[in-house]
Amino acid sequence: EESLQMWDLNKRLEAYLARVKFLEEENEVLRAEIQSAKSSPTGDSWRAKYEEELRALRDALDHAFREKCTAELARDNLYEEVQQVKSRCQKEQAAREEAKKQLSLSRKELEEERRAQIWLKERAVQLEKEVEALLEVHEEEKAGLDQEIASFSQSLESFRCAPVAFQPVEVEDYSKRLSEIWKGAVETYKTEVSQLEGSLCQAKENLWKAVEDNQQSQLQLQHLEKDLAGLKARKEMLEESLARQWQEQRGEAEKFQLAMEALEQEKQTLRVQIAQVLEDRQQLMHLKMSLSLEVATYRTLLEAESTRLQMPAG
Repeated sequence: EESLQMWDLNKRLEAYLARVKFLEEENEVLRAEIQSAKSSPTGDSWRAKYEEELRALRDALDHAFREKCTAELARDNLYEEVQQVKSRCQKEQAAREEAKKQLSLSRKELEEERRAQIWLKERAVQLEKEVEALLEVHEEEKAGLDQEIASFSQSLESFRCAPVAFQPVEVEDYSKRLSEIWKGAVETYKTEVSQLEGSLCQAKENLWKAVEDNQQSQLQLQHLEKDLAGLKARKEMLEESLARQWQEQRGEAEKFQLAMEALEQEKQTLRVQIAQVLEDRQQLMHLKMSLSLEVATYRTLLEAESTRLQMPAG
């Protein structure tokens, strides 16, 4: 039984020794690979390349951040310009509304002046008709007076041979009174006609002034419309440039975000690989320690067994 146990122990010891030898050889190979990787220039070049790429990406990120700041400043400036253009457009709109109000007022004044002119023309025609009617009445009255004077002169001729001395005082007074009435009526008509002519001239002047004001208002409105069209075109151009810059900045930000995500993924992959290598190395160390303990245990057992077998012989 002891020989069988010893033979079993020897077999197990042989298997453990072979396994230990294999693990030691593998450990030596791994150590040599680690040392070669540490000392070889390819590893340094790979690490330097990785660090150089990381540095380049950091520089690109800093450059992108600076460009982003510059774009934000340009955006703020464009926003201020747009606000100024908006305020100017509002002012131009207010001026345009004011010009429209003035134009409407001038049109109303022009219509009133036209109506006043039409009324004055009608009044002048009416007064001319009245003057013509008065002239006709005056001519009729004058003809009647002439007939009366003629009949009166005939009656005077018929009474010339009479012994009574007749003085035509009443006829002279009547003729003087008629001439004075005629002069007063003529002066009144002349005064009314001169007043109507003055009012007509004043109406014409007001009409010309209203037409000139209307033309000036139209010219000012045309200038304001031109300025408004120019401001609208500039506003559209600024909005297009701002949208284009926003799109470019968004595209660059997306590119940098993708690059950062790729770098982060590569970093996580490297961390996982390093952790796996460390875990494998730790497992190998634990296995080596356990095998060393088993070898030491079997060595002590063999030494004890050998000493026990040698003691009777001695």
